[in-house]
Amino acid sequence: MKKNKNQSAEVNANSGKKHLAAKIYKYRGFYLMFLPVFVFAIIFFYLPMFGVRYAFTDYNGIKEATFVGLKHFQKMFSMPNFWSAFFNTLEISIVKLFLTTIAAVVVSIFLNEIMNIHFKKVIQTIIYLPHFMSWVVTASVFSLILAPTAQGLVNTFLVNNGIIDSSSMIYFLGDSKWWRFSYYLINIWKETGWQTVIFMATLAGINTELYEAAAIDGAGRWGKMRYITFPALQNTILTVIILNLAKVMNLFESAFVLQNDAVLDTANVLETYIYYQTFNSGAIPNYGYTTAVGLFKSLVGCILVLVCNQWSKKVRDGRGIV
Repeated sequence: MKKNKNQSAEVNANSGKKHLAAKIYKYRGFYLMFLPVFVFAIIFFYLPMFGVRYAFTDYNGIKEATFVGLKHFQKMFSMPNFWSAFFNTLEISIVKLFLTTIAAVVVSIFLNEIMNIHFKKVIQTIIYLPHFMSWVVTASVFSLILAPTAQGLVNTFLVNNGIIDSSSMIYFLGDSKWWRFSYYLINIWKETGWQTVIFMATLAGINTELYEAAAIDGAGRWGKMRYITFPALQNTILTVIILNLAKVMNLFESAFVLQNDAVLDTANVLETYIYYQTFNSGAIPNYGYTTAVGLFKSLVGCILVLVCNQWSKKVRDGRGIV
């Protein structure tokens, strides 16, 4: 009996292997297309993880790394500049995330209400285009638009309408009071269109019979949005927020190209803090310290995702994405 059971188990295992091999061969084209992405992820996302060990060493790229334990973490937690950058990162990233998500949802709903297909496609294209501009170009364009001179379109408009005096033009990107407001607006302009792709896909999947039934029951346009469109978007909104929370601590390019020395108190974030500590500290950089900051940043991002996922499970009856 035991021999028969062992033989049948071996036969099942062999047939399973053959079935798997046949399946892989059948879909070999898909695996070949996936291979470059897999190699890219291994090289640029997984192999660098081995560098985490430098967070516990003194290493300047010249001499051999020497183990120092938790020295860099003690230094990091005692640095006021670090905590300023940390809280700036959280505040700027989370506010930006919610503002761009809300803007994307609103724009998606209005786009969904446009009946003329050709006009709808033109508007979608116009909204998507800013996403494909690099942040360097975006910063250059808005530096001109928001400049505190006669060439700055916004200040010129404000002066011409008597809102401000020509002698008190606002330096939007050079004043701590106005920098974040300007930063959020620029981000909404640049990223809203791209996020609408996800929400438009969700709206396209809503059964049209639901809207027809609502119309028969006497629901108007706002009633349909309230009872059909918004509930259908809920899961997608939560998923987008949770996935983007993983990138909350990775704020660099947009902040770096728009900040300057005058607004570092409100614009300096962890990524730019690491950059300045590495390349602009005026001394030989200690890669061990900046690696420790990067490790801490990653751990905070991971915790944020897990907390938000648990919250999602409570709100969505046990359904999360992790």
